[in-house]
Amino acid sequence: MLRWLCVVAVAILTPTQVPAVVFHAKDEALQLAFPGADKVEDKAVILTDAQKQDVEKRAHAPVESPLWTVYTGWHGTELLGFAVIDTHNVRTLPEAVMVVLSPAGEVRRAEVLAFYEPPEYAPPERWVKQFDGRKLDDELKLGGGIQGITGATLTATALTAGVRRVLALYAVLQEAGQLAKPCTEGSCASR
Repeated sequence: MLRWLCVVAVAILTPTQVPAVVFHAKDEALQLAFPGADKVEDKAVILTDAQKQDVEKRAHAPVESPLWTVYTGWHGTELLGFAVIDTHNVRTLPEAVMVVLSPAGEVRRAEVLAFYEPPEYAPPERWVKQFDGRKLDDELKLGGGIQGITGATLTATALTAGVRRVLALYAVLQEAGQLAKPCTEGSCASR
């Protein structure tokens, strides 16, 4: 009897490791973001304190780091769009989501790249598709234009905040002239 109690106690007290699920590596994700691209540029951006506060205000979500990488996809001289990978905690473990934007700042797709919480809390692909075609507005929130996920409210909240953060980042950087612009005659001759 004592032996079984020890086995049960060890089983209860031993922390279990939840395996992380990595769906796409960065290079694979960028191919999904910009199919047909012949060039993908990456640009490190360090937000000023004012820009960081502006992104937080527009996103209604905190910005953990002022350092971001913006990927820009090109096909010849045609600007395909932008992609940003937002990494955030869902509950206590991280999730990485790539948000792909059109040159005009509309969500083309959101793609979960890695999810470290238990797999049953991962967002279904069809749920993530709700973000396609969205811009940063008052409807881009749970209970507004975005439906929740039964049993995974924290996931839905975190991913929605991540998409809002990327859209707000796009708006702030676009206004500051820090993003690539579509080519006009002669402006991208070197591409």
